[in-house]
Amino acid sequence: MAFSRRRFLSLAGASAAGVSMLSPLEALYARAARGQVARGVGYGSLKAKLPENADELVGIILGGFNLGTTPLLELPPGFNYTAISYTGQPMDDGNRVPGSHDGMAAFSGPNNTTILVRNHELNPTANGAIARPEFVYDQIGGGTTTIVVGNNRRVRKHFVSLAGTIRNCAGGPTPWGSWVSCEENLTLPGSGGATKKHGYNFEVPVTDEIKVAEPIPLVAMGRFNHEAVAVDPATGWVYQTEDEGSSCFYRFRPNEYGNLRSGGVLEALAIDGMFRVNTRTNFLQYKNQPLPVQWVTIDTVDPVTNSSTIAVRTQGQNKGAAIFSRGEGCWYGNGLVYFTCTNGGNVGQGQVFAYDPSNDTITLVVESTNSEELNAPDNITVAPFGDLFVCEDGSGTEYVIGVNQQGELYRFATNAINGSEFAGACFSPDGHTLFVNIQSPGITCAIWGPWTRRRS
Repeated sequence: MAFSRRRFLSLAGASAAGVSMLSPLEALYARAARGQVARGVGYGSLKAKLPENADELVGIILGGFNLGTTPLLELPPGFNYTAISYTGQPMDDGNRVPGSHDGMAAFSGPNNTTILVRNHELNPTANGAIARPEFVYDQIGGGTTTIVVGNNRRVRKHFVSLAGTIRNCAGGPTPWGSWVSCEENLTLPGSGGATKKHGYNFEVPVTDEIKVAEPIPLVAMGRFNHEAVAVDPATGWVYQTEDEGSSCFYRFRPNEYGNLRSGGVLEALAIDGMFRVNTRTNFLQYKNQPLPVQWVTIDTVDPVTNSSTIAVRTQGQNKGAAIFSRGEGCWYGNGLVYFTCTNGGNVGQGQVFAYDPSNDTITLVVESTNSEELNAPDNITVAPFGDLFVCEDGSGTEYVIGVNQQGELYRFATNAINGSEFAGACFSPDGHTLFVNIQSPGITCAIWGPWTRRRS
């Protein structure tokens, strides 16, 4: 499917005129630094609601809940949702929807449809995506599914689109019309039934036709515990996070724009004058300060073992690369690359950084000081109207958290059925629908409502 750089910018939220994505986070941090309550009411108090398509779901039991009679989400007044895809649901290719719904992106489809490509964070022992042998990377694990959603927010078609990979956690959309799916796993052949090495990215074309992607690992992008990616449409360079307690933040410069199989250079970010600095603690002194960076080259991008001495991150840190605590969500917009560190910060409740490729600087833009502010930020996206939306992956009740232009945090949605994380938040290309996953028991929801209503 044709997918222009202009369309990608719109998808990323950069078309929101006059909106600075850095400003909500700067305002949020400034309030916290002054000791002010940075909690806004957002769209209003949240209330448990049944999905609008509840009558279609009566009798479907998932995770011990009847989807047709159990409120799955709490939402503000005026907002509604459908539960459009759930674990075990029959699909059009003869498979059933795998579980552990995770990272996701939305693309324009034909005839006013939206195409979602969704990861499944499944271990080798789980029932993953199934396809013909020639389209399976390894006979284990997870993969991705593609969902074609009509303008009535119902599924028109869904099917397996990547098979035989392990723990596909997050990823990111590309300007050339594909989804990069990331393995958060380093399984070696002979372990857990694997016959091949894992720890790679895979590219999945966006299409409404039932089609499984060629399972070609993007080896040059590195073998490590991948989490998410964000692509700068101006250069085609890919920024990558790593879900490790002592991770790096990476940049991949492909040899050819739009061709991730062409090889390229893998690098890790180092902060000038701060050799191998650990950003998890005692980094607040640099809040809102753009710090100049340089990039160090990774010499061995595909380690043959899982020894920490030759790990990709170790190579980078030996050359001075900065250390981040569990890099997770990653998103491009307004010329910036945002990424979250789920347990970063002095109290371990999470951080958000912004990298500016135009001047090669990195800025700590928010650090949570308690779980009531922000509880382990994971996936991050931006609304067309400028607010940020962050999926929590902490403990207790999980929320989709919004950040308005005044820097106030507000709770937009609550997981009303269990303590599972939210994942994969993304807006439809027309900006009318927010898609989000409850990872377990695996439910994808489509939310809509008065997005332009004043948020305070």
